[in-house]
Amino acid sequence: MFSNKLKNCNNVNDFRKLAKKKLPFPIFHYIDGGADDEVTLKRNVESYNQCDLIPNVMRGVNEVDLSVSLMGKKLSLPFFLSPTALQRLFHYNGEMAVGAAAEKFNTFFGISSLSTVSADKISNLGGPKIFQLYFHKDKKLTQSMIDKCKEKKFDALALTVDTITGGNRERDLKTGFTSPPKLTFKSLLSYVFSPSWSLNYLLRDKFDLPFLSDYVGEGTSIALSVSDYFSTMLDQKMSWSDAEEIKKIWDGPFCLKGIMSVDDAKNAVKIGATAIMISNHGGRQLDGSRSPFDQLKEILDAVGGQIEVICDGGIRRGTHILKAISLGANACSGGRLYLYALAAAGQKGVEKSLFNLRSELLRGMKLMGCSKISDLSMNNIRFRE
Repeated sequence: MFSNKLKNCNNVNDFRKLAKKKLPFPIFHYIDGGADDEVTLKRNVESYNQCDLIPNVMRGVNEVDLSVSLMGKKLSLPFFLSPTALQRLFHYNGEMAVGAAAEKFNTFFGISSLSTVSADKISNLGGPKIFQLYFHKDKKLTQSMIDKCKEKKFDALALTVDTITGGNRERDLKTGFTSPPKLTFKSLLSYVFSPSWSLNYLLRDKFDLPFLSDYVGEGTSIALSVSDYFSTMLDQKMSWSDAEEIKKIWDGPFCLKGIMSVDDAKNAVKIGATAIMISNHGGRQLDGSRSPFDQLKEILDAVGGQIEVICDGGIRRGTHILKAISLGANACSGGRLYLYALAAAGQKGVEKSLFNLRSELLRGMKLMGCSKISDLSMNNIRFRE
């Protein structure tokens, strides 16, 4: 099923090492980096280590069901692939590779407003799809994105609410990362010594951001950092009434991505959102903020049962997913957990990463004495002092 190279990739960190070897350094560090001192980036992963699992034994677990219902869809896994931007920078098949892998595992494929593949092509994939929407100053642009997703019958819409301005991504400043890539004297050798990536970028379909390119040049033909895109093109006046209006226009399963406070979670319930993604944008926005897992219980205590709650970010192991769901999350999601794999080996890499996490979940569920996701509960976990 998998090549020898992929067979040796047993976890997310193995894929990270392989991606680092294959990508030019500005591209790798765009995936890998966070804001400021990257305190929150590290905390997102480390927070899971403050929680212990308590297994039960002799519970008859020869058959394990990992399926969950989320945003109107039955998924075969209790986690999905968060929407992430610029995927054809990491591998020439980009979103098509990720979406095909998600379809095989019957879980949500997240599509970014900064997707490098068009809605037309993505609609040919058969799995469940969630589109991540940025709220632009150009309201016609925002509306056009919603219209395309409705036309192509995407299954859910996630409005990102934590990018009111760009985070200070100092790694990108140091490497000179832009979209599309801009060659500098410092980065030139990195592109030269990544010949496979460079040839694919130069000789395959021209890099594009189709959800934007019919309307604006920024981010398509003009080299621009993602932080600059957030700060210049997105509407900093976005309010709860705007979110409520988008929900009405969409008229389907609606999620808010980037909720971190109890007050905001309660507001999401008030406007009738289907779900919230507790997320700090992978540690790429406000450094020093809490991790999603650390904030999960506080939010669940306030709105659990009133809205679906997704723990997004820091997922590196199946046991991380078990801990979040034991705490009460409906599902988990992540970006780096598949982006490293995409960069390392395209669709097969993403499939192997999903295979690894599913295997870890199946093994972990059996060791926990649980035969279905609903068996997980607060009784399974304890937090360290």
